[in-house]
Amino acid sequence: RSSFYSTIDLLPQLEHYASTLPHQQARSRPSLEVLRKAFDVSFPLLGEKAPARFGWVVGVMVRCMLNIWGVILFLRLSWITSQAGILLTWLIILISVTVTSVTALSISAIATNGRVISGGAYFMISRTLGPEIGGPIGVVFSFANALACALNTVGFAEVACDLMQEFGVVMVDSINDVRIVGVITVTVLLLISLAGMEWESKVILSLNNFSSFLISLFVFFSQTQILFFLVLLVSLSNYFVGTFIPPNIEKQAQGIFGYRTEIFLENLTPNWRGNEANFFQMFAIFFPSAIGILSGANISGDLKDPATAIPKGTLMAIFWTTISYLMISVTVASCVVRDASGNMTDILTGNLTDVCVGLGCKMGWNFTDCIQQKNCEYGLANNSKVLGQVSGFYYLITAGVFAGSLSSALGFLVSAPKVFQCLCKDNLYPYIGFFAKGYGKNDEPLRAYVLCYIIAVAFILIAELNTIAALISNFFLCSYSLINFSCFHASITNSPGWRPSFHYYSKWTALFGAVISVVLMFLFTWWAALITFCIIFFLFGYINYNKPKVNWGSSVQAGTYNMALSYSVSLTGVEDHVKNFRPQCLVLTGPPNQRPALVDFVGSFTKHISLMICGDIIMEPERQTRPQDATDQLVKWMNKRKVRSFYTPFTAESLRTGARYLMQASGLGKLKPNTLVLGFKSNWRESSPESIEDYINTIYDTFDANFCLCILRMMDGLDISDQFDCEVLNSNMIHLWQRLTTYFSFFFFLVNQGFELDESAENYDHQSTDRESADDVSDNSNSDQIKTVFQNTQGKKSIDVYWIADDGGLTLLVPYLITRRKHWRNCKIRVFIVGDEQNMDEGRNEMMALLKRFRLHFSDVIVMTDSEKRPQAKNMTRFVDSVAPFRLHDEQQTGVTDQELRQREPWKISDKEFEAFKQKSERKVRLNEIIRRNSQHTALVLVSLPVPHSDCPSALYMAWLDTLTCGLHCPAVLIRGNQQNVLTFYCQ
Repeated sequence: RSSFYSTIDLLPQLEHYASTLPHQQARSRPSLEVLRKAFDVSFPLLGEKAPARFGWVVGVMVRCMLNIWGVILFLRLSWITSQAGILLTWLIILISVTVTSVTALSISAIATNGRVISGGAYFMISRTLGPEIGGPIGVVFSFANALACALNTVGFAEVACDLMQEFGVVMVDSINDVRIVGVITVTVLLLISLAGMEWESKVILSLNNFSSFLISLFVFFSQTQILFFLVLLVSLSNYFVGTFIPPNIEKQAQGIFGYRTEIFLENLTPNWRGNEANFFQMFAIFFPSAIGILSGANISGDLKDPATAIPKGTLMAIFWTTISYLMISVTVASCVVRDASGNMTDILTGNLTDVCVGLGCKMGWNFTDCIQQKNCEYGLANNSKVLGQVSGFYYLITAGVFAGSLSSALGFLVSAPKVFQCLCKDNLYPYIGFFAKGYGKNDEPLRAYVLCYIIAVAFILIAELNTIAALISNFFLCSYSLINFSCFHASITNSPGWRPSFHYYSKWTALFGAVISVVLMFLFTWWAALITFCIIFFLFGYINYNKPKVNWGSSVQAGTYNMALSYSVSLTGVEDHVKNFRPQCLVLTGPPNQRPALVDFVGSFTKHISLMICGDIIMEPERQTRPQDATDQLVKWMNKRKVRSFYTPFTAESLRTGARYLMQASGLGKLKPNTLVLGFKSNWRESSPESIEDYINTIYDTFDANFCLCILRMMDGLDISDQFDCEVLNSNMIHLWQRLTTYFSFFFFLVNQGFELDESAENYDHQSTDRESADDVSDNSNSDQIKTVFQNTQGKKSIDVYWIADDGGLTLLVPYLITRRKHWRNCKIRVFIVGDEQNMDEGRNEMMALLKRFRLHFSDVIVMTDSEKRPQAKNMTRFVDSVAPFRLHDEQQTGVTDQELRQREPWKISDKEFEAFKQKSERKVRLNEIIRRNSQHTALVLVSLPVPHSDCPSALYMAWLDTLTCGLHCPAVLIRGNQQNVLTFYCQ
């Protein structure tokens, strides 16, 4: 529907914001440009049918309870209670509940801060904390889910093998039978998963034998999980009913006596058995029973009301399962003694003559022999089937184990490939994209299924439930820690994008959950925790170094912004100090990729040290033809070149106007430029007089603004736009253009020693073209990345500094900063100063002492004693010829005063002005002779920039700059500080 304002403007609607989801195509709202035009445009709306949604009971609570009620409940809770006692078992349960409840609150906040699609915990963490943390946890979480599949499969295999032994069926031995049944089971589960829903619907439920019935029942559960939930409820009810049924002789021989106060008091305290039995070992084995709390949040996109369903369903699941765990642990420990022989002949008859050991003596049973020989097969501490023996009907507990283990195993077998596929699609790590491919209408990750199957089989072959459980605890605690930290970090950053619908959480409880999870990891299995964190740090380091091109609006970005803003504001109240001076440069580069030498020169002394801003002054005619994405392309170019700089385009009528406004407006607080860097106007003789005046006035404005100034001159110029104007090419000619520019760049390299072709361009013909894309023309084109002299290793060349005027020390500071770079580290710095021959040694020693106090380790100081000599006639003639087009002789000044001439043609040089500045001109020519004599083959030359006089014509001043740096084969820099100290030798 159109809005009230016009038929083109649309009302707010959900579809306009769906484009923020990955892999989604949505109708967009009209742009401002379209709205400002007169013609009408129709925008069709999306008409998708709303999918079916789940409520909090079926969608969250039932899912979570099914995964929490698993093999640990039926096969290990009674054994843990016998080891730790009722009190410590309850403590283990309550600490686990604390961790899971806090994590559930964090999950609720994260999951309700936007729809969570496939990927579960990985998707939540990565989109909250960013790819650096999300990538490692995606690997760990996928692996943990595969291990959870192995855990539940081994639990199922144990019960199945015990059932087989009761019927006298043994394939090899007890351990290998678990391995065989486990591998067969997980293979069947894999086939069920790969077969899909269409195959599952064809399975007939009315099968004859019991095992076929269970498999068909399990397949049916993939569509209706309520059935398994009912089976678990029936099996648990069967257990509680069984505790009130008076035990028969057979049960008493197995140590089951019903509710007895003596048994309860005996089992109240721990009785550790085994070399490694302790509180934290039992805790580690129990904790996998708490890993099902993510089941509801993983499908938040399929819930009717995630803000209500996830917290309500997850917390209710935790509450009811906690009650069941507490009740089962205390009831089984009140009915069953720790040791029993199972031999019905051990009943006491008549008077007790021999010494009887154990609690069974008070119940009329003598289990002394098996207790002393430590070979009891029954009792709370020796038999994992206690719950079934206590229950009213044994095989209902077996059905509960099958239901819990198989449902959880299939759930984890399905979720692990989905998480890993989501990770692979994000393309954060190399060589895993193979597993991102999906098949069918549901984009099923068949390859990831096979990988998960292989991992599960590898751990099933361990055939030791306790070992697998301890490893799973480690990985899931790591996941819980990062989930809680994600919630905490997103809360403290105060990002406007952090708006969870669930408000009943606290950043401090989230931080507590993160810390306690890490602590428990090291208390459970310290070596596994160390390995996990080493893997995470390695994966984190890879992503942090590789910097994948993803932007998920993470809280890390928000935190970085907050820190930058906070520090910038705090700097505002700090006065400037000479010891903290940094050359913060505003570089008038134009498009940075057209003047790479200028960018590299400034980057060589500002990178990791100070601020650099590339200013691009866009003239009005250029603005019309400039591509809309030019800014993004230029920023990509700088990022690819690893230039640490901001890019600021600015539209202005002239260079002077743009530079003036940029100097006033660029920067933030103390992060404000104090140095302007220009490229030398090498074509000044052919340029219009107005452009020369504009250029020189920019220099005037620089000093008026109290800025420092640097002007870089390359022998063959700085601008390479004529050779590399990639932006005007048609996309159909991309590959042809790249090859032509490759060869042209090689030719350009031959004639211009200031630039070198990048190695990637030299090897272009050997590279595969299938990695290239049309949208990377300007930034990924090999020909656009020219390697300049500032990126070369300079060896032991020298940097010559002609410190002609005391500008505060910037002329010395810049070369010192340059030599801190790797490519310039071995260069020697020579300082040239003006002096007379009589006091040459004294002047040199004074300068050496000054440099030593500045702690600038320059190699040599050279005194120029012949600077006062007159220049050679041919050089002076060359200078006069260069300014001849701008001369205005006296005979041409008829009827025009100097003031009128200055206003009308300020670049003109009258005979009077030429004579007035003749001596200064001769000094510039003479200094150039000295520079060419001493610095012809150096790496870099820095010369003090002469301060322009207000009455000096612009053309004459331009000729001075040209004269000072002409005839050099190395880069030359004209530099001038703002006459304020930037160096000090006092610890002030």
